Amino acid sequence: MRVSKRESATDEGTDKTVKDDAVHLRRRIGLLPSVSFIIGTVVGSGIFIAPKGVLMNSGSVGLSLVVWTLCGVLSTFGALCYAELGTSFRKSGGHYTYLLETLGPLPAFLRLWTEFIFIRPAVATYVSLAFGQYVVEPLFMPCAAPTALVKLVSMLGVNFLCVSLPGQYGLIFPLFSVSGKTENFQNAFDSDSLSLTKLPLAFYSGLYAYGGWFYLNFITEEVINPNRTIPLAVIFSMVTVTVCYVLVNVAYYTMMTANELLMSDAVAVTFASRALQGVAPAIPVLVALSCLGALNGGFFSSPRMLFVGAREGHLPAIFSMIHIRRQTPLPAVLFLYPLVIIMMARGEIFQLINFASFSRWLFIALATLGMIIHRYRFPDHPRPFKVPLAVPVVFTIVCFFIVGLSLYSDPWNTGGSCALTLSGVPVYYLTVKKSYIPERWKKAFNYLSLHLQIFLEVAQQEVQTY
Repeated sequence: MRVSKRESATDEGTDKTVKDDAVHLRRRIGLLPSVSFIIGTVVGSGIFIAPKGVLMNSGSVGLSLVVWTLCGVLSTFGALCYAELGTSFRKSGGHYTYLLETLGPLPAFLRLWTEFIFIRPAVATYVSLAFGQYVVEPLFMPCAAPTALVKLVSMLGVNFLCVSLPGQYGLIFPLFSVSGKTENFQNAFDSDSLSLTKLPLAFYSGLYAYGGWFYLNFITEEVINPNRTIPLAVIFSMVTVTVCYVLVNVAYYTMMTANELLMSDAVAVTFASRALQGVAPAIPVLVALSCLGALNGGFFSSPRMLFVGAREGHLPAIFSMIHIRRQTPLPAVLFLYPLVIIMMARGEIFQLINFASFSRWLFIALATLGMIIHRYRFPDHPRPFKVPLAVPVVFTIVCFFIVGLSLYSDPWNTGGSCALTLSGVPVYYLTVKKSYIPERWKKAFNYLSLHLQIFLEVAQQEVQTY
């Protein structure tokens, strides 16, 4: 059931024509907050955890740096494609919206299904476990930190989250060594453990560290002048992050051998203890704060996909409601929390990366494929920002290649991810395409939704914001 709209917000996002008391998402995010938001959500924990996964699966220092560079280029290509999609389709919701507009409701529903069944819980668990690792690890060095304590601290970190826009800038503290040590770069491409079947997993770790470039597209309806803001924010943010990531990894290798990096569960702490001894005790705190910033960004943006999915009729209407004073989709945010806690209780960091990355990158590839198809089918559709055709073509082919090969590299985790994705097909046909839900269940759920609406102080939007 679609919500009736009382007025239409202005295209430039000033909302001047809208009554102040109207319940709707406000356009408040300009260029500088957008850049801060992308960098903050991208950096997070990835650069402090993923180097181990990239090196472990690439097999050598030199190839790991190549993987980091290619992941940055590939992520920038993807971000540029999403900038075109975000300016072509002015709705929030990111992947879900673009799949809905280009390939139809079934792929869009499956993306929604996977996002909240396991992708978002896995991603949030990964970042929160990194937070716990960096808080606890220094207390037990050189011994390993107790796993149970790491998970407990991680859960406490999730409890501190808020749902307003994270204003932090991406945290990349000075990691650049001036000691001039280059021994670890000699014979940098020599390796006895290089395996082509493991390379997709190296790319998964690297791409995961760059993950977050698409989050601004989740909140398009809250961005001021998205036709200008989204492309500029994407370009500046991704170039900055790519350069910083490669340089940070070079800095790691100036102070650690490949074996030492692989043995460390907290790479930045090990690095700081050698290169930045004066400020080494502060490094775990800074990394933990960066992880919290990324968690906050994920919890701010991802519920917008759930919100838009409910608004389109693919989920219960309660999730399309926003808080009458805070102007945030509170039911959608609260829905994520128990899923994260459940996955955190049993998750392991690198398994979580492979588990979540298969479906995440499959649907990103489908979204950019849909963009190419939409260009062909609707050449006259307004596209305020348009990338050269080679960019989405290269990006889509590489993504499909990595996704396909990962099924061979890690069949257990990626196969499980594939199975859970396909499990959404019968759910779609039984609950969305044709509803076979008993009337008694519908009445009970409507009764519960009504009381939840009163208790949470939420209501459906009164203004169309796209």
